[in-house]
Amino acid sequence: VQLVESGGGLVQAGGSLRLSCAASGRTFSRDVMGWFRQAPGKERENVAAINWSGGRIYYVDSVKGRFTISRDNAKNSVYLQLNSLKPEDTAVYYCAVAIGDYLYLRSASFVYWGQGTQVTVSS
Repeated sequence: VQLVESGGGLVQAGGSLRLSCAASGRTFSRDVMGWFRQAPGKERENVAAINWSGGRIYYVDSVKGRFTISRDNAKNSVYLQLNSLKPEDTAVYYCAVAIGDYLYLRSASFVYWGQGTQVTVSS
């Protein structure tokens, strides 16, 4: 199983990025997919998660109204649209998969992880 993120980069505050994560080796159309981030010296945090149908979605408070998670089960992919970016959004962003339909939030519940993509927001 492999998760490959793309779309990170350097952007000015107020800008936008769209992160993509493509999974291979197993179909995750019935599983929860999520995005985490980890900034230097900080713990990894769950930014957003989505169940298989998109009917249940979680966002950490700090990104509500700015980030949007979505998925395409036909492409075995999950996306994260990042708008109105702030310097404090700077981190390595990871996609991850938790098996099943329960909207897990803790990183320990996610069993498959990508290698991460760097997002840097300049002020």
